[in-house]
Amino acid sequence: MKVGLTTTIPVEVILAAGHQPVDLNNIFITDEAPARHVARAESDGFPRTACAWIKGMYSVVLDHGIRTIVAVTQGDCSQTHAMIETLKEQGVRVIPFAYPYDRDEELLRTQIQRLCDHFGVSLEQAEEQRQRLRGLRSKVAEIDRLTWAENLVNGRENHYYQVCCSDFNGDPKRFEKTLDQFLAAARQREPFRSDVRIGVAGVPTIYSDLYEFVEANQARVVLNEIQRQFTMADCLDCDLVEQYRCYTYPYELSGRLRDLKRQIELREIDGLIHYTQAFCFRQIQDLLLKRHLDLPILTIEGEGPMPLDARTKLRVEAFVETLVARKRRCGRRATHNQGNGL
Repeated sequence: MKVGLTTTIPVEVILAAGHQPVDLNNIFITDEAPARHVARAESDGFPRTACAWIKGMYSVVLDHGIRTIVAVTQGDCSQTHAMIETLKEQGVRVIPFAYPYDRDEELLRTQIQRLCDHFGVSLEQAEEQRQRLRGLRSKVAEIDRLTWAENLVNGRENHYYQVCCSDFNGDPKRFEKTLDQFLAAARQREPFRSDVRIGVAGVPTIYSDLYEFVEANQARVVLNEIQRQFTMADCLDCDLVEQYRCYTYPYELSGRLRDLKRQIELREIDGLIHYTQAFCFRQIQDLLLKRHLDLPILTIEGEGPMPLDARTKLRVEAFVETLVARKRRCGRRATHNQGNGL
């Protein structure tokens, strides 16, 4: 059975039950014409000011005939509540999952146990699945290391393989074979060269060409903040409950800020692009990022699935040019070349 996911959840439970997890966001954004899903939702009555990701997921569920979804009702988009109500009316089974805002261990354990009960598996079986996935997650973490430490993986590739850890493309064994092939090929590359190192914070972008445009303008993306969290790379030795407590995205912003500060220093990041989604409450968090992170930050906003618009391109170009000038003015190296890239 295909089980749709509205965002990253303890996917180990779904796999332990023998079902196929399907991240609805990934299906939506990799569609040949993702805008058609937004149009369908609006045709069905969704307002224009609803989040495009929500509209895309709604349409994907109906388009792909997915009859069961796990919806995160706390710790993700607040518009999820209304979306699942519309899907319930069309016969879709909805299983709610809530991340406790304060990371309370017992509350999270209860939520994971309830998810296990829904799918007829034990917490011990889910834990066994976590251990099986550990090696796979380590390989994705290695792709991330090759991005920032060896300069062998570009920002788009880094984004793709990390974001796939929400559902492992529905088949962990096949996904691992793809990882092995990619790692073998990447290690044979000549290191990329660039003038500045960029981090991308915020939810995965809905723009189709952000990475290509940034990296065509004297810069390299060496951090994808939320996508890196999908890998669970910081907690591979934790048990299942602790693994999802360490995951920063669903909880208060302070955890994300601590993680960003560590990664900015480790990766020697020169500037941050903060991507925000139109009509999303997380836009408000932008002021806190700028207040607490001590480096240049460019905030860009996207609405629907499309290439970067001309205005955003100009802003990105100007931001990178400013970083290059700032770096040269400070007397630092203008180019991160081979080796560890530091």
